[in-house]
Amino acid sequence: MGRIPDSVVDEIRERVDIVDLISRYIALKPAGRNHKGLCPFHSEKTPSFNVSRDRQIFHCFGCGVGGNVFSFLIRHDNLTFPEAVRMLARECGVEIAEEEADERDRIARLAKANELAQRLYQSALASPEGAAARAYLAERGLDAASIERFGVGFAPDRWDAVARALAAGDLSPELGERAGLLAVRASGGYYDRLRARVTFPIHDVHGRVLGFGGRATKTGQEPKYLNTPETALFRKREALYGLPLALEASRREDRLVVVEGYFDLVALHRAGIESVVATCGTALTPEHGKALRRRVREVVLLFDGDAAGERAVAAALEVLLPHGLRVRAARLPSGDDPDTYLGREGAEALRALVARAPAALEGMIARAVAPGISTPWEKADAVAQVAPLLALVQDPVERGELVRRLALAVDVDVRHVEIAVRSAARGGSSDALPAPTASPRRDEPGDRGARTVAALLLGRPELAGRVSEAELSAAIPEGAWQELALALHRSAAAGEEALASGLADRLAGEARDLLFALAIAEEPELEAKDAERALEETLARLGRRRLAREAKALTQRLRLSPTMDADLLAAKQRQLEQKKVALGFRPGTATGR
Repeated sequence: MGRIPDSVVDEIRERVDIVDLISRYIALKPAGRNHKGLCPFHSEKTPSFNVSRDRQIFHCFGCGVGGNVFSFLIRHDNLTFPEAVRMLARECGVEIAEEEADERDRIARLAKANELAQRLYQSALASPEGAAARAYLAERGLDAASIERFGVGFAPDRWDAVARALAAGDLSPELGERAGLLAVRASGGYYDRLRARVTFPIHDVHGRVLGFGGRATKTGQEPKYLNTPETALFRKREALYGLPLALEASRREDRLVVVEGYFDLVALHRAGIESVVATCGTALTPEHGKALRRRVREVVLLFDGDAAGERAVAAALEVLLPHGLRVRAARLPSGDDPDTYLGREGAEALRALVARAPAALEGMIARAVAPGISTPWEKADAVAQVAPLLALVQDPVERGELVRRLALAVDVDVRHVEIAVRSAARGGSSDALPAPTASPRRDEPGDRGARTVAALLLGRPELAGRVSEAELSAAIPEGAWQELALALHRSAAAGEEALASGLADRLAGEARDLLFALAIAEEPELEAKDAERALEETLARLGRRRLAREAKALTQRLRLSPTMDADLLAAKQRQLEQKKVALGFRPGTATGR
């Protein structure tokens, strides 16, 4: 695979707006010159993730991660650097003249196969053979606009409709089988996996068709719902149906409603609720929980109003609570799903049901005590039913209040419930409740001066002419800050703009993170003379601190030396003279007051 030219990388970086890109994944709100949101790379409750449109970078002051448009996709979507560059190149219309990677080509061909199948399904729905499917959709409340919006189609009741469409597009049946569209015949050859079914295309946030959900239209056709299988492109543990359509509303409301089926999602849209997603043939997974937490703070569960729906709520809480999500549960009448409830009660009633959904854990407490708490055993059973869920609540204030409410509901001492929750949290390996995310390291006193030097060189590159690399190396202790300061000095000396020249790509580890933290911090800009004076004073202060450290180390060596080493004594004298100069005394003068 050929190397992508730096000029192409720079062009893509200039064309892509980092705020627009990151807003696809998390909710961002203006905050001064920057935008701020909850970090997608660690669990937090107070936003510390900052994005700068001016400088086209991001940085999280909670976990220390920072970068540009490429590094965000690399970390968020688990891409390589070339994959991130190519993905953005396609979006902004930049051509990369190089050989495509085998893996990327394989994924692209799977997406192409799905796109050809989608065209076939949509065409078939509009054709005479789709008449029964159109009538079925009309019964379910889908008009032409809804069919178009959700890309609903129809898999023809034929064995080779998709196989023929792929062949017409010069795609092999082997590729169709890898895409989950075709299955292998026992006698040889291939046949269409989805037949005589209404189809729902499942998209990612980039608009690619990942796979399909199919709903039976023929009497006695089993199973009722059939999805295309897992592929290299379609990972059901991560996919959420309807996510692209929900992005804008979820950012506005900081909420997502989660339902179990495709028609349930369509029903909510018909009722005017757009911030809704559905799982794709699986229960909620930790991957879903992580994806939801990146985008919103609150999740409303809207599952069927039966015993299975209640079990699904409990299972969902086990997945969602560890991510710090606030979970509500809208309880449908027994035997109802969102679609039937909408048909009977109307759109306003469904909207009210979602808007007034109580906290899911409150519902779990109510259901735990419903069978009765008249005996010690019943009280213990009720607490044991809810305690494992309370142990998953990340916020200590929220968890403490829920513990208190459970104790009141069961009519026991709150201390006993606290013990039960702690016991549930231990899980056999830990004696503590879930620990908060570790904070990034704090700056040492010497780091603050080094940070000031680096900030001045970043904000006013012309100051590089006022100090040499040797002076920087002497004043700033070895480590990430020194590495960053020297890199900024060289970049400025070469006439490069640090953030646009690819400097971050040449740095590694902590030095790179420090660059982004420095660049995104909203600090007042000093006038030229003030900046120059600040640089001189800070370097002088760092120099004095360095001399003090060296003097202390030399004194320690003298104390440990069995004899008064002449070389050590001479070094000590030189140190004293250097310290005098650093403090403003002329060599040879007394230091007394």
